[in-house]
Amino acid sequence: MTTVGTTLVIGATGTTGSRTVARLTAAGHRVKAASRQGTAVPGAEPVPFDWYDPATHAVALDGVDRVYLIPPLGDADPAATMLPFLHQAVAAGVRRAVLLSSSAVPEGGPAVGAVHQALPGLFEHWAVLRPSWFMQNFTGTHAHARSIRDEGVIRTATDSGRIGFVDAEDIAAVAVRCLTDSQAPDTDLVLTGPEALSHDDIARIITEVTGRPVVHRRLTYEQVRDRLTAEVPAEFAALLAGMDRAIAAGAEDRVTDTVQRLTGRPPHTFRTVLERELRCGG
Repeated sequence: MTTVGTTLVIGATGTTGSRTVARLTAAGHRVKAASRQGTAVPGAEPVPFDWYDPATHAVALDGVDRVYLIPPLGDADPAATMLPFLHQAVAAGVRRAVLLSSSAVPEGGPAVGAVHQALPGLFEHWAVLRPSWFMQNFTGTHAHARSIRDEGVIRTATDSGRIGFVDAEDIAAVAVRCLTDSQAPDTDLVLTGPEALSHDDIARIITEVTGRPVVHRRLTYEQVRDRLTAEVPAEFAALLAGMDRAIAAGAEDRVTDTVQRLTGRPPHTFRTVLERELRCGG
């Protein structure tokens, strides 16, 4: 790694943002930790930031030369909000950007795909992280984690489709390399764990590790869409339910060597992550 200036981490209290901040500060890098409330984060300078409040943007960008971008949650068209900020970032002196996208969203695709497409034309150095589904969806505060704790059930429309679930710690480790290495990847990176698992497999592993029976209940696309509409805007709910349908058709049945190549170690297995997070009270 090379000596860098200050990194702005947007979404610094979130699943990958908090882990990225922790890794950057542990390595001695200066970090501005951006969140809606400007929440204090150990080792970093907290700064209020709201994608939908441009008055917070200039202060967040002051003195920053690189940025980790977490798109606004639940926004089906994040480009409308993000692109003006990115132009402002370039004018403020930001030269490197690392964007968190999704393995399900290609360059120029829906949602954050338009931001992905714009990034190379804006920044000298860049990377787009396209992780598969997070292993932490089954621990923390995600809807799957809640239904597992409350009912012993995982509900999806993925049928028996498999996914290369990835640990958020592995995503953060790759993000730090992309932010701080002397040469940025200047490409998109699909991130997965070491094995592709179905939700039936996930339920079985949780049952084995915790000793509590967990089952995967298979729903239709319409059932998932309607359940999600109670939590997120209807357009975004349809997008998420459509991703389940794509998984059922095999769209996410793959693993990559990206984590190994960029970090020098293999990605964590789901069983390892589950055991780790249970020890930590996750």
